[in-house]
Amino acid sequence: MENGQDISAEIGFQEEIYRRFGESKLKPEQYSALGLAYIGDAVYDLIIRTLVLRRGNYSVKTFHKMTSSIVKAEAQARLVESIEPDLTEEENRIFHHGRNAKSGTSAKNASIIDYRIATGFEALIGYLYLKEQLSRAIELIALGLQRTEQYN
Repeated sequence: MENGQDISAEIGFQEEIYRRFGESKLKPEQYSALGLAYIGDAVYDLIIRTLVLRRGNYSVKTFHKMTSSIVKAEAQARLVESIEPDLTEEENRIFHHGRNAKSGTSAKNASIIDYRIATGFEALIGYLYLKEQLSRAIELIALGLQRTEQYN
């Protein structure tokens, strides 16, 4: 601690990871679409879990139910469709790259279309996270949640 502040808050979450464990070997542009979706899924899930947790003290089962309704592929597809006009050219390119990626897995509880759209969205969130543009990712998520009325 320095002057009563946690150093990770000063230099940022990702920078702290890099400081402790080393820099990434690849640039965000070098990861596969599914690699971006892999990290984007975790980042999106963490953001939504944080929002749900802030609602109050509930059982883990209730937290899970609240989170699942927002992070499922169908909900992500609705969210991304609501923000697609707001994406930059670069963001749109990353989204489409992720959406068109051929995954070895299939959707369990979603249509293949929703699953692919959700994969594209997760790739975009992963890309923004790795580009250290988490505030943009959060801005897009907040806009989508507001427009789709998934989180009030």
